[in-house]
Amino acid sequence: MATAATPTSTPEPALGLVARFGRTERILHWAHAVGFFGMLASGLVLYLPGLSASVGDRPTTKAVHLGVAAAWMTAIALIAVGGDQRALAQTRREIEHFRDEDVQWLRGRKTPQGRFNAGQKSHAVAQSALAALFVLSGVFLWLGERNTIFRLPGTVALHDGAMFFAVALVIGHLFLSLVWPTTRPALRGIVRGTVRADWAREHHAAWTPSAQKPARRAAGPRRRLACA
Repeated sequence: MATAATPTSTPEPALGLVARFGRTERILHWAHAVGFFGMLASGLVLYLPGLSASVGDRPTTKAVHLGVAAAWMTAIALIAVGGDQRALAQTRREIEHFRDEDVQWLRGRKTPQGRFNAGQKSHAVAQSALAALFVLSGVFLWLGERNTIFRLPGTVALHDGAMFFAVALVIGHLFLSLVWPTTRPALRGIVRGTVRADWAREHHAAWTPSAQKPARRAAGPRRRLACA
């Protein structure tokens, strides 16, 4: 009896992906993004006379703006309390810790970067500070409509100035994540949690995700030997 073997399908090679962000980190990022754009859209209607006139219902728009802000703050608090607090604490420590290599990177020198490069750290810190300014100035604006004691000079300018600065940062962030070729692969990390290992080695050489298992594509089924 002759035995003829059909080609055996081997598992597909590993995609070479490493885990960069956990579920809690990704949910926090997207909750902040959705809240920001919701507040930006409703805030622009209130800020720009042309949009305000076209909508025509300023009280409703203001209520939507405040509602989105309240939902955004609630979502951030719930994620911080109910999510993976260890992962969030680790991320915060990495962002807040600026090394000598980070300072050199900001000066234009190519130095090995960790899971977050110096630009990403600076962006996160700036966005956190702006979020605090939005909340603080927004609360005083809301209270000032009800009690003149809280109508502090410069509150409107602070709120609007923070908005312009945040929009500029977000435009740069979107450009780097969607357009610029060398940084565009990072988008996968905040969407699916993983990034290409070769890209991570090149752009985040000081980050060694050795404690995390590489993501792999499920292997196809093997075909058995056929006998004739």
